[in-house]
Amino acid sequence: MAVNNVPVGSVLRLQLQTGIDDNGNPIVRNKSLSNVKTDALDQDIFDVAQALVLLQEHILENVMRIDSARLEEEI
Repeated sequence: MAVNNVPVGSVLRLQLQTGIDDNGNPIVRNKSLSNVKTDALDQDIFDVAQALVLLQEHILENVMRIDSARLEEEI
């Protein structure tokens, strides 16, 4: 039987460098925004992330999009 992938949600995650530890390694923290539309374009999500970074005092390391889906068996 075939399986359908049904999108149920997306999350925008900003990985921000918030400092340096005692060994000189970057300290990275995550800020997540849920309820992103599953049909939102990657470019639009990236643009929003860039705008949000301007409101932060920390350095942006990565912009991530995390999609979730429900797998349903086709009847």
